[in-house]
Amino acid sequence: MFAKATKADLRRTALARRMALDSGEVARRSDKLRENLFRQFPVDAWQWLHLFLPLAKRNEPDTWGFISWVWSEALPLRLAAPVVQPDGISLKHYELTPDGQNTLNRWGITEPVPHPVTAPEVFPVLLDAVLVPLLAVDRTGQRVGYGGGFYDRFLAQCRPGTQFIGLNLLNEPPVRRIADVLPTDVPLTAYITPGRVWRF
Repeated sequence: MFAKATKADLRRTALARRMALDSGEVARRSDKLRENLFRQFPVDAWQWLHLFLPLAKRNEPDTWGFISWVWSEALPLRLAAPVVQPDGISLKHYELTPDGQNTLNRWGITEPVPHPVTAPEVFPVLLDAVLVPLLAVDRTGQRVGYGGGFYDRFLAQCRPGTQFIGLNLLNEPPVRRIADVLPTDVPLTAYITPGRVWRF
């Protein structure tokens, strides 16, 4: 990977490498990400974990394995996921429960269907940790996503001390520096690959 590059360079290269993974490799590496999260972070102390639901056509980490693990082990951890709002630039967040319903949005991303009982709204200040999608990260925890700014706006609403944990299927170390970080970009506190965890 690059020592220093723009977000566009990093995005293009990382997405191509990730898209080259077959479905079996995506599943295997997603399991490793889950294992690293539950072994190396104080999940038992968290009340709320926010996670993204994977966009399969872009080979995103399969977080359904994380969800199934929490529910099958009957962990006291509660889960939340984002829903893109009609303005197309902001997110609201709703609880994921075994009884809740999901739907596909216009981008093909699975979202919980809001419901006062099975999927109530969850406010960012409640969250203990957020699993963040990304394509690359640098040594200060700055990340490269798809460029929409959804997560930076969302993470800025969380309370101080919330852990922002990036997930990457590629076993890529942080690059030295992302050249075009913006003042509104929110850095991660940790970064997980199938082979290692970095903390910032």
